[in-house]
Amino acid sequence: MNDSPLNSIPPVIAGFTLADAKDGQNELTDCWNRIGARGNQTCRELPRYIHCHNCPVHAAAAERALDRPFDAEDRRTWTAHYARKQKLGSPARTSALLFRLGPEWLALPTAAFQEIAEPRRLHSLPHRRQGVILGIINVRGELLVCASLARLLGLDAASSGTAGPPAKQLRAMFDRLLVADWNGQRFAFPVDEVHGVHRFLQADLREPPAIVTRSGLTCTRGIFPWRHFAVGLLETDAVFALLNRNLA
Repeated sequence: MNDSPLNSIPPVIAGFTLADAKDGQNELTDCWNRIGARGNQTCRELPRYIHCHNCPVHAAAAERALDRPFDAEDRRTWTAHYARKQKLGSPARTSALLFRLGPEWLALPTAAFQEIAEPRRLHSLPHRRQGVILGIINVRGELLVCASLARLLGLDAASSGTAGPPAKQLRAMFDRLLVADWNGQRFAFPVDEVHGVHRFLQADLREPPAIVTRSGLTCTRGIFPWRHFAVGLLETDAVFALLNRNLA
């Protein structure tokens, strides 16, 4: 049995010679190892206390062992123990949802999203056909403003000359609708493709290059590598503030 309280005492104390410990004229004995739960179990108090852990003799022995004076060897052992370099845990990872707008891969913190849905029928709004606000959509019985994140970030013009599959073909293959909720503000964004949730280290986040900041992506916190792409991590507060300005 290895469940004695004295077995949980650090090794430097557990190795203490019991016969050398005295409190007045009473020697510290290890009766639990001889006639108790760890011995032949002939102790007459065992039926009363069930286990030596519950016996006051065992508790008094542990207290006296712990209260004994430390010698030089004890201090050297404990100094070495506490001076040992601790192993640090793995750094926390940031969770973000990766999605594609045209040729660009972007990400927003996972906490900003509520749902990834199939495309819905769009109801346009008067005098807002060319702006960031695309119209109104019905998501589970709730009418939400549907906005173009590509137009908001200036990616429509930037991707117009990019080589690749025709835009209609990409939309037919990967179109998705992201429903976002940030501080009570709910919007929907159509995107060309959704990869899913990705976790990365903050140490992997790099400053966006100058060409990104000049292109109008002022909402970008930084970029991080994913597969063979550089993903732009967007600042949630900045994106929603820009959306609200366009809505007004």
